[in-house]
Amino acid sequence: MSNYRTIEISDKRFERDHLRFITVKTPNLKGRGDICVFVPPNVGDQTDIPVVILLHGVYGSAWSWAYGAGVHLQAMQMIEKKEIPPMVIAMPSDGLWGDGSGYLAHHGFDFEKWIAEDVPAVLAETIAGVSADSALFISGLSMGGYGALRIGAKYGNRFTGISAHSSLTSPEQLEYFVEEDVAGYSQDNKTEEDVFTTILQYRHGLPPVRFDCGSEDSLVEHNRKLHHLLAEQNIIHIYEENPGGHEWPYWEKHISKSLKFFAGQISGHTKSA
Repeated sequence: MSNYRTIEISDKRFERDHLRFITVKTPNLKGRGDICVFVPPNVGDQTDIPVVILLHGVYGSAWSWAYGAGVHLQAMQMIEKKEIPPMVIAMPSDGLWGDGSGYLAHHGFDFEKWIAEDVPAVLAETIAGVSADSALFISGLSMGGYGALRIGAKYGNRFTGISAHSSLTSPEQLEYFVEEDVAGYSQDNKTEEDVFTTILQYRHGLPPVRFDCGSEDSLVEHNRKLHHLLAEQNIIHIYEENPGGHEWPYWEKHISKSLKFFAGQISGHTKSA
């Protein structure tokens, strides 16, 4: 029996390039949420297939990574070349609140639990080969990078690795992009608003983490500051800067680094108690 009142899944006859779509109703969204899922061929014959949850940025939705960067096509090529093992890539919407939900709990919705709890549970119910024992990774761009770093740290017992691109590092930086009042994104626990303070709070259960940013990106100074703060606290991480700005060509080029980083964690994966 499903844990959700309704789940709708696309018909395999009409799917292309190993993409399928799922729509599920959840109390965390007080309605329905969409998930675009890349499912490599033949994974249904396997067990505990690794899962990457890939978060979009402001203004986007479940289709953004597939049709903005062709991530599913890159992943398929990397699998065929044996650069990465077969892995499912789940690309959920952020909940479609305002210009962007921030993947936080606010205004009576819990966009954080939608990502951390609902998305893995729905995949285990609907995608053959995915289970509660699948290694789970999280990544994203911009607002999605913020969500990946913060949620990945807070739910470190669930995730096996974290990777982020061009990330916001605090909700105040949403004011660069959204028209909604950023005060509305505030959390009951103020420590869990900022990426650094969240990582610091949950550092003892922190999965392996990497993040990168374009050297011409408007957020690069925030990423540099996060890198230096983590280094000062001796929190192990990887930080890279590359040429580029806050734009799809950058993310299309560098998402492969996240997938390869996650592939490197899979051999040592063991399920947390």
